[in-house]
Amino acid sequence: MRWWSIPIVLALAWFAFTLTPFWALYDLARAVQTGDADYVERHVNVRTLRLSLIRQTAAAARGPEGSPAGDPRDRQRISDAAVALAIPLAEALVTPRTVVDLLDDGWPQSLDLPRSETADGEGGPGLRIEGLTRLVTFYLASEMRGFRTVVIGVPPDLPRARQFRIRLRLRGWTWRLVDIELTEELRDRIAQKLAPGPLKGKP
Repeated sequence: MRWWSIPIVLALAWFAFTLTPFWALYDLARAVQTGDADYVERHVNVRTLRLSLIRQTAAAARGPEGSPAGDPRDRQRISDAAVALAIPLAEALVTPRTVVDLLDDGWPQSLDLPRSETADGEGGPGLRIEGLTRLVTFYLASEMRGFRTVVIGVPPDLPRARQFRIRLRLRGWTWRLVDIELTEELRDRIAQKLAPGPLKGKP
């Protein structure tokens, strides 16, 4: 093998490796479309996903960074209450059926959260991959983070504010779903649902 062929071989090997999470993504998309909750359960890191959603829902309940102002003890009390409210909601989100519901169109209808009239309704675009062209679109919208993690915006052709972002991580020889970054609208709806709770009893 000539010396100049080594970089080419390495580049081709890296490109081939970056394709592997998208076979897993394709299988996950098929499971979502068919409602195969058993497959989703086997390919989701439940603990990591639950912790992420607790963090996101608690942040939504607390409101914008740096608010509310005032006594640090009040802020801590509100923060603790937000986490306490976020935990059961995150638990409700992290079930195989609800994950399928969320990935299908980016909205968990089973949680009865109102959706804006301008947003896509039920059956809207979500984790749907039909054909090689669509898979290429997902590939181009992805971001490899090291050797073991890839982040993908879903749907890849929508503005960032209307995307949810999924994180896949390689464990052993299997890519697993470890995180779902919720859309801005869904976080806003969660804030509306949870934010009044921590404020109750505040003088």
